[in-house]
Amino acid sequence: MKGDVNRSDFWADIYRAKDDGWDLGGAAPPLESLLKSDPPTPSGGKVAVVGCGRGHDARLFARAGYATWGFDFVPYAIDEGRRLAAEEGLDINYEVRDVFALPDAYPDHFDVVWEYTCYCAIDPSRRDEYLSVLHRIIAPGGMLLGLFYPIQEGTDGPPFPSTDEDLRRRLEGKFRILSYETPSGSITPRQDKERLVRASPR
Repeated sequence: MKGDVNRSDFWADIYRAKDDGWDLGGAAPPLESLLKSDPPTPSGGKVAVVGCGRGHDARLFARAGYATWGFDFVPYAIDEGRRLAAEEGLDINYEVRDVFALPDAYPDHFDVVWEYTCYCAIDPSRRDEYLSVLHRIIAPGGMLLGLFYPIQEGTDGPPFPSTDEDLRRRLEGKFRILSYETPSGSITPRQDKERLVRASPR
């Protein structure tokens, strides 16, 4: 896929072409397992799902009892998220927003920020800026929860790959890493290429 990943119309064209291969049709399996076995906070906390797409992960958080916000800068994705949430009778705060503008609207706001397939979709030159955004929207005592993908060598994308070394280095600039592991429940094409991370803002 060639184009400017900083533009919402680049992603809108992918949705229209039904070329959105990152969409699993449901929530990320490692997140499902985590919320069942070891949730990041007590149910009822405020969760932000950044780059939420159709909102599968947001709906999972909402079903688990969290007050949930879903952010994406593609209007079509947010419309789909709202439609799917309404079908389940879920109350989710969906907003069309550029994630890089979130600190202006939601400073120190969320107990949990969930990252999946946004870090790998943005321009790699903006990764430190993106992590700073996440840092700034997490409330005191809150947590970054991320499933980072793909962990492999290379530069082409999206999705743009990262290495363990580079990801850890960038995270440690803003966060204290609480856990960093390869989840066992990834879908087959993503096995061993995902890292489940819990981190607290420094």
